[in-house]
Amino acid sequence: MAKLSESLAALVPTWGAKMAYGERTTLGGHELVPVALVVFGFGGGEGSGEMPEGGTTPAGRGEGSGGGGGGYVVPIGAYVGGPDGLRFRPNPIAMLMVAVPLVSAAGWAVSRIAGAIGGSRAAH
Repeated sequence: MAKLSESLAALVPTWGAKMAYGERTTLGGHELVPVALVVFGFGGGEGSGEMPEGGTTPAGRGEGSGGGGGGYVVPIGAYVGGPDGLRFRPNPIAMLMVAVPLVSAAGWAVSRIAGAIGGSRAAH
């Protein structure tokens, strides 16, 4: 597992839009390009035989390495070619699935900011 994290990191820039946009295809006489929200992450670690002073591990030695990763893809719609030109046609269920956590996080952040501003005014 020599430098696994470096090997994975070197591959990421070549993925780019290839992962978010599918292959162009024709369906019902219309050209379309599927679009997806792609989220992924990787992690890795390496260790050595050296331990800090007084440090121990369950096995009594300071070696280790490991890695992991995961991700998901949500099909959010497609670009469809037609007489009026290229148009994005969303997948409503997937858009809701993506929007709910984002709106929830934004609402939480705004409430925290408003609380902090209100708290600082009450202190004066």
